[in-house]
Amino acid sequence: MDDPAKRGMIRQAMSAPYLGREEEIELALRWKEKHDQEALNRIALAHMRLVIAMAGRFRHFGLPASDLIQEGHVGLLEAAARFDPERQVRFSTYAAWWIRASMQDFILRNWSIVRGGTSSAQKALFFNLRRLRARLAQERREASRQDIYIKVADALGVAVADVAAMDARLSASDTSLDAPLAGEDGQSERMDFLVSDAPPPDEVAGKTIDDERRARWLGKALSTLNARELKIIRERRLSEEGATLEALGETLGISKERVRQIESRAIEKLRTALTRIDPDMMRHAA
Repeated sequence: MDDPAKRGMIRQAMSAPYLGREEEIELALRWKEKHDQEALNRIALAHMRLVIAMAGRFRHFGLPASDLIQEGHVGLLEAAARFDPERQVRFSTYAAWWIRASMQDFILRNWSIVRGGTSSAQKALFFNLRRLRARLAQERREASRQDIYIKVADALGVAVADVAAMDARLSASDTSLDAPLAGEDGQSERMDFLVSDAPPPDEVAGKTIDDERRARWLGKALSTLNARELKIIRERRLSEEGATLEALGETLGISKERVRQIESRAIEKLRTALTRIDPDMMRHAA
């Protein structure tokens, strides 16, 4: 801990006197009834050693202890502000939950650049997987990884797939796509070796714009057809299955030859309408 101010805060916390039960209740009532800031500060200071001790329990996540203590202090102040002495519960018992929750939220936000689950089940899995996995591996030395995943899933009430995914996440560190890689030119980055079969974003955007434009053109052209022509075109050309001339003739009460004639006329009307809307499109289509 390189920050002198934080080192001083820890020394002050460790030397702060413990509060007796009666004194704790008195200070809590002063804060609750009179909003006495000094009373709130005394409660918080007397329990900062609890924050420091709990920060040590989360040290294996690789985050700075000073940051964990700072987050725990936030949780401690929240607990002090909410504490109700009439419930006959010691403040340390009540505050422990708030301190732990504050630190755990900080760890979930900062442990990885990849956002993890924040449900209660996912939090339990994140903070208990290593401990349970180590204990089960010791108890059952011949157990496979999949067997251990199943046992952990049963213990925490989560899916086996979630256990496997969390284990992979905890076992790997974040890697920047801009990180340099050794190569002949010495300029390569991880991003250079990521290959995607998907078209570039500019092509996707261009296709989307073109598709929307063509859909508007087709809508305008279809509006030039009468009801029977429109039905034939929709059933014959714009549906996936494509109705037969005979089937449409039976539906419309006309011969299939007559359906073919109406269809040909409708196609010509569409061609004329589309040419008026955008002559270049028809030249490219030809």
